Amino acid sequence: MKRTESSKTEPFYNRSLERALRILTVFSSERNEFSLGQISDMLGLSKATVLRLCSTLAKFGFIRQDYESKKYSLGLRLFELGSIVFSSFSLTRVASPHLTGLESKLGKTVFLGILEEGELLYVDKREGAKDGIRFTSSIGKRRPPYWGMLGAVLMAYLSDEEVEKLLVRSPLVATAHKSFTTKELFKEWLRNIREQGFVIEDETAFEGIGGVAAPIRDFTGKVMAAVGVGFISSSVDAKTLRKIIKEVTGVASVISKELGHTGHSH
Repeated sequence: MKRTESSKTEPFYNRSLERALRILTVFSSERNEFSLGQISDMLGLSKATVLRLCSTLAKFGFIRQDYESKKYSLGLRLFELGSIVFSSFSLTRVASPHLTGLESKLGKTVFLGILEEGELLYVDKREGAKDGIRFTSSIGKRRPPYWGMLGAVLMAYLSDEEVEKLLVRSPLVATAHKSFTTKELFKEWLRNIREQGFVIEDETAFEGIGGVAAPIRDFTGKVMAAVGVGFISSSVDAKTLRKIIKEVTGVASVISKELGHTGHSH
């Protein structure tokens, strides 16, 4: 405790916050629940102090108390925050070299996207050196959740309720002659994507532009992002398309594994 004691002399030090953090750190995978008395004894704090701090932590979801045993354990809010940190920090860092490798192999534009606040958000991109075309979707660009190959993949792994909610908020709008305009056909497309594990997008967003995309899963097995390759439809024959599918799904799998995915999908 020497570091903690010495830190009490630092400017703006907050003893109550320090005690609350110490409560959180007593939990481990080996011992994941404690009674009020046990926490009090472990930290050398009065039961009244521990009760006050635990009540506050519980109010904000950082810990929870079992109604029957009255013992405390860590709350879901910590898991939520950890997932946010893990996904936002790790995704682009882990994916970056693989996106570069994918662009190098295929010579086509590569995209990485996530769903955020009900919209498709592009978080990384590699311009295709051999494309002869510049895509308007750039890093930081937001699109409707159903947009193109990435939106389709990301929505394919949502629940029916989540899909319906997003389509109510962002109704399908035709931007190309092959765009989906009815929920029924769009939802059927999503089911097909989920079954095959990737999407071949054929001019549903832009005339003459196609793409292949696949899902990226996090350590829980949940689809957290999508990686895709865009191209001029007329420039890709059946053999090239098979190669693109192989490369895109392979990269998606590698990125998922590096993010902790073990192969079990939720």
